[in-house]
Amino acid sequence: MRLANKTALITGAGSGIGRAIALGFAREGANVVLAGRRADRLEEVAREIGERAFAVPTDVTREEDIHSLLARTVERCGGLHILVNNAGMLILGTAESLTPDQWDRTFTLNVRSLWLLSRAALPHLRRAGGGSIINISSVYGIVGGKNRAAYGASKGAVTQLTRCMAADHGGENIRVNCLCPSFVYTDLTEGYLAKMRAQDASEAVRKKTEEIPLGRLGRVDDIVGAALFLASDESSWVTGAVLPLDGGFTAV
Repeated sequence: MRLANKTALITGAGSGIGRAIALGFAREGANVVLAGRRADRLEEVAREIGERAFAVPTDVTREEDIHSLLARTVERCGGLHILVNNAGMLILGTAESLTPDQWDRTFTLNVRSLWLLSRAALPHLRRAGGGSIINISSVYGIVGGKNRAAYGASKGAVTQLTRCMAADHGGENIRVNCLCPSFVYTDLTEGYLAKMRAQDASEAVRKKTEEIPLGRLGRVDDIVGAALFLASDESSWVTGAVLPLDGGFTAV
């Protein structure tokens, strides 16, 4: 029970990586606050977890929603110890093909909302005597990739914001770290593949797999162990870390 008596707030918790992290944290004894736009998805996860879970439908791009989310978290759970910034979006495109609206939407969700929520959470983590912020970035926040102009730029910003916050708040015992997954099977990626012809989807998966030294694509559970480590006292001397979870993709 590595997270006993801890409260963790997780965005994008209704599916995919966020859902898996919420389930993993609850198994380790944490109270988990599930934030996201889709109330039905959040309630499903809350029912799956049981009494340790609390669902709060939230649009993290809206400051008023963020302040309400934190107020309800503290009222229900008494404080906050862990924040997982997982909400994000991917719009494919090059610097030339993307529209200004697509660029702005990407940065609003992937960067601005993460900053706003972290900023609002810091006083609560400080009152708790410290805590852990875990930002979910991407391997494209470390390396470049085709058709990832806005996404890669936004995730690069997340990576750098992680390092800067770690430097600013280490003296308050607030650790800030970043996980950078590669291609992971989630509802989002499966939906992306479903839009392709079966032959094209199969070829895309084959090509992605060939780029990964460990020879397989990621699963959401591959992310949970690393998130648990960064959330727990096992990583008490780790801050500012940018950890690829990519089967070796960034090593070659």
